[in-house]
Amino acid sequence: MDRDALAAFLLRRRAALQPADVGLSAGPRRRTAGLRREEVAHLAAMSTDYYTRLEQRRGPQPSTQMLASVARALRLTADERDYLYRVAGHDAPDRAARTDHIAPGLLRVLDRLTDTPALILSALGETLVQNGPARALFGDTSRLTGFERSNIYRWFANPDQERQRYPAHDHDRQSRAQVASLRVAYGRLGAESRAGELVRELSRRSPEFARLWDEHEVRRRFDDHKVLVHPELGEIEVDCQALFTEDESQVLLVLTAAPRTEAASKLDLLAVLGTQRLVAEG
Repeated sequence: MDRDALAAFLLRRRAALQPADVGLSAGPRRRTAGLRREEVAHLAAMSTDYYTRLEQRRGPQPSTQMLASVARALRLTADERDYLYRVAGHDAPDRAARTDHIAPGLLRVLDRLTDTPALILSALGETLVQNGPARALFGDTSRLTGFERSNIYRWFANPDQERQRYPAHDHDRQSRAQVASLRVAYGRLGAESRAGELVRELSRRSPEFARLWDEHEVRRRFDDHKVLVHPELGEIEVDCQALFTEDESQVLLVLTAAPRTEAASKLDLLAVLGTQRLVAEG
């Protein structure tokens, strides 16, 4: 572990970011160049004291989980993320394997979406990050671990809970869309990848999945139009826009409603609910 290089790198990257770059308000009488330490710590879901010790060349070697959180908070590129791992005394993650490192370009767009549900997903439907309205609509699924983090897995392994967000008449169509999108990831990543592991696990657990998998449908899961069910607000009719990274490993999904409709009013309420829950969590 190169403490000097780690501390200098963190300090420089923090100074290079402005609050607006990460969706924060600058506020009055701001003297700090770039982000404050407490802002980076908040974005990384760690204590300010822990992050401060990293910049001051103190404390224990950070874990790979901590480094992944710091890389996300500082909006590091893949090359910068790899450097962070190495100066902290760890091997850089295998880019071909599953990774939770989020494309900075998608994060910058997400940071600016505060009034409508938006989330970034992996190719396996794993929620990597959500904004407040998305948490209010879907619950906080980014904190789940293992296969539970994948909405494809939850759809078939926990149908009684996961399918409550969709009208009953739409369940079959959604099942087919989930399987067809996993087939896309499976074809790109291969049978020995995490996509292959997910296929084998769901084939074992769900006869419905096994039957649909044998049909070999291949297409992305994002529909242009759908109805979602919120436990407090009821049905919400939304349009879905998807923005993929160049390698198609991650996607930013944005849900919107036509202006001046009941659905648009409900999304406005979701934004308020999301803000209230963020304050409560903080």
